[in-house]
Parts: sequence; C-alpha cells; structure tokens
Amino acid sequence: MKIAIVDYGVGNLFSIYNALHHVGGHPERISDPEELARATGVVVPGVGSFGRCMQRLAPFRRSLIEVLERGTPMLGICVGMQVLFERSEESPEEGFGWVEGRVVRLPDTLALLVPQMGWNELRIKKDAEILDGISDKDRFYFVHSYYCVPQDPSVVAATTDYGLEMTAAISRDNLSAVQFHPEKSGQKGLTILENFVRLTRC
Repeated sequence: MKIAIVDYGVGNLFSIYNALHHVGGHPERISDPEELARATGVVVPGVGSFGRCMQRLAPFRRSLIEVLERGTPMLGICVGMQVLFERSEESPEEGFGWVEGRVVRLPDTLALLVPQMGWNELRIKKDAEILDGISDKDRFYFVHSYYCVPQDPSVVAATTDYGLEMTAAISRDNLSAVQFHPEKSGQKGLTILENFVRLTRC
C-alpha cells in the first residue's frame, strides 16, 4: 500500500512526505508516471507558476487520468489544486480541466498583500471526508496569488475570506484538493492528511 507523491521537479517535497509518514501513510516520491498504477492514493503538489507546473506534469497526464478513472483517491495541494481546472490567468497553458472553471489572480485593489502569505480561517460549505474533524474558523497556512473559481459550486467543500470569499477546498468523488498547505498547517493540517490516508485504505 503506497501513497504516490508526484515528483515532477517542482518544489521541495520533504514536508509533505514527512507529514504523510507522520499520520501513518506510506508515501513514496514518484518520478516515473508508470509507477502511479501501483498507488492506492496520489498527491499532486505544486509550487511556483501554473504554466511551469503544467509543462512538467505533461508526462504524467495519461497516468493521472487512469488513476482518476480507477477511483484512486487523489489530493491536489496549492498549485496542485489549480492545475485541476481548465485554465489560469497566470499562464497560457491549459490545465487538466477535470474541474470546470478557471483560476484568477487576487485583485490588486484588495487592501491586503498579494500574494496572500499566512494563516486564514476556513468556512465549511459541505460535508466532505477530506474535511472530517475540521470546523468553521479552523486556521490553515496559505501562500498564493491566484485562486480557483469552479463553474459548479457543488464541488466547493470550503472557502476562506481574504478580502473576498474564495475557494479553499474542493471535493468530488475520489478527487480532493486544497489551496492551503496542510503539511505546514499544524495539527489541523495533519488531520486533513490523516483523512486522505484513511481514504486510500477504503
């Protein structure tokens, strides 16, 4: 039983690896797309620009589609959530399009710093197994300049307020994703990852 962390050369995966291991998972960094077939769960992290992430993820596209179609639990984190959408204002590259909608920049007119860097509260919008044990006003660590706007509001599991209400977590079937960094969000972040580990064992 293995949770594959997709290692496509973007960002340091040390924190998410250690956090998953801490909550009882058996994570493994996977750089060979064919290895995803053996995984009982897949984590798609993301750091940096949308376009660069999509370019580096290109070799994984077919394998990730197969993972989704098999019903394997998948968790996107930060830009790993944004790439699930159709497009982003940040880059001309198309996203995977598994969630209808777009990714837009936080407006510079906000009386707040962009990028958002720091702790912010969640507002729970629907029951989702990935959010078991999480309540309104629990705080998580965000680092981002862009946010996701799903076309279908029913996929939104939680939002956060940063001068406007924006999507913080989505959940649909075996696909979950969060804009914040659970691996950097203390005990509540570990709860999210513990929920994901449990889903991989169902």
